[in-house]
Amino acid sequence: MAALVGKGVRDMLKRADFMTVPRRQRHKKKWAATEPKFPATRLALQNFDMTYSVQFGDLWPSIRVSLLSEQKYGALVNNFAAWDRVSAELEQLSARDFVNEAIFHGEPEPENGQTAAPPSASWACSPNLRCFTFARGDVSRFPPARLGSLGVMDYYLMDAASLLPVLALSLQPGDTVLDLCAAPGGKTLALLQTGCCRNLAANDLSTSRVGRLQKVLHSYVPQDVRDRNRVRVTSSDGRKWGELEGDIYDRVLVDVPCTTDRHSLREEENNIFQHSRKKERQMLPVLQVQLLAAGLLATKPGGHVVYSTCSLSHLQNEYVVQGTIELLANQYGIKVHVEDLTHFRKLFMDTFAFFPSCQVGELVIPNLMANFGPMYFCKMCRMT
Repeated sequence: MAALVGKGVRDMLKRADFMTVPRRQRHKKKWAATEPKFPATRLALQNFDMTYSVQFGDLWPSIRVSLLSEQKYGALVNNFAAWDRVSAELEQLSARDFVNEAIFHGEPEPENGQTAAPPSASWACSPNLRCFTFARGDVSRFPPARLGSLGVMDYYLMDAASLLPVLALSLQPGDTVLDLCAAPGGKTLALLQTGCCRNLAANDLSTSRVGRLQKVLHSYVPQDVRDRNRVRVTSSDGRKWGELEGDIYDRVLVDVPCTTDRHSLREEENNIFQHSRKKERQMLPVLQVQLLAAGLLATKPGGHVVYSTCSLSHLQNEYVVQGTIELLANQYGIKVHVEDLTHFRKLFMDTFAFFPSCQVGELVIPNLMANFGPMYFCKMCRMT
C-alpha cells in the first residue's frame, strides 16, 4: 500500500513539475569561503516575495506587512476548568467569544411563530467550543493562562484561526477521531473540548513534539477525562496509518508539516528555510500528499477528513488536496468529495480575513486589522 502511494505521489509531482531538473542540467554549487550566509528568516522572505507576489498579486503587500507584524491570539476556554467563571473574566477584558457569537448570528429567524430548524451553519461546527478574541483592530493581549481552582489551566492561547479546522470537522457525539499530526497539541485539546470523542488517537512522528503534546494534555485535561475519552498518544510514521488502521475513524484531522510561514519569517530556530533543510522543504508536497492519503485511508466510508496547513502556498494547499484525491481514485478506486465551506467562511468573516479565490477549501490570510493565520483548511468526505 505504501509503495502504491509513493509511486502515485512521484507520478503526480512529475506532472506538476515539482521534481528536480534533469541530470544533464545539474551542477554542483561551489561555495566561496567568503560567500555570505543569509539568515533563514531572510531567505524565507525572499522566497515568499518571489512566489506569493505572483500567487496573491495586489494582496501580497498587505499580507506581507501583516506577517511581519505582531500576531493576534485567541483564548480557548478550557471546559474542564470553571469555564463559566473563565468566560466571565475574559468578557471583562472586552474580549468576545467569536465561535458562539458567529453561530448565534448565523441562525435564521423563526417564521410565523414556528421553531426554526437547526441551520446548516450551526450543526456544521463542532460543538461546545468557546474561544475569545479581541475585536478587529484591537491589539490587546491576553494575560498568560493560570492554574485554576480545579487543578487545570483556565484557557489555552493559540492563533484563533487554528480552531477553524476543528470547527469544520463537525464532530458528533460518539465519534472515533484521529489527529494524525497532533503536536504541539492545541488542536488535540480543542478536539477533546467538544466532548464528542469516544476514542481519540493523537499521533506525531517527532518524539520531542509528542512530549510537548503530553505536557499540554496533562496541564489542561484531568486524568479521569483522558481515560474516559480513551486518549491514545503515539509517535508513529503517519504515512503508514492507512495500513495500520484502515477504514476505522469517523473524523480525521490531518494538520500537516508545512513551511509555517509566519514562524519562518520571525524565528531562526527550527526554521525550514535553513540551508541544511532545503531538500526537506522541497519535498514537503510529497510528504503532505502521503499524510493526507493515509488519513483518508484511515477514515470509514462516509467519514470526514479536514486537511490543514499554516502556509499560504497553493502548492501545499489546493494542489495537495486535488493531487491526493486523484491519487486515491487511480490507485485504490476510492472516491473523495470536497465539501463546500462557503457558509463557513461567511459565518466567521467578521473575525478573520479570507482569501476569496481558493480553488478548494478556505484560506485565512493575515490582515493588520485581524492578524490571524495563515491557516488553510479543506473538508472532505470519503464516499467509498
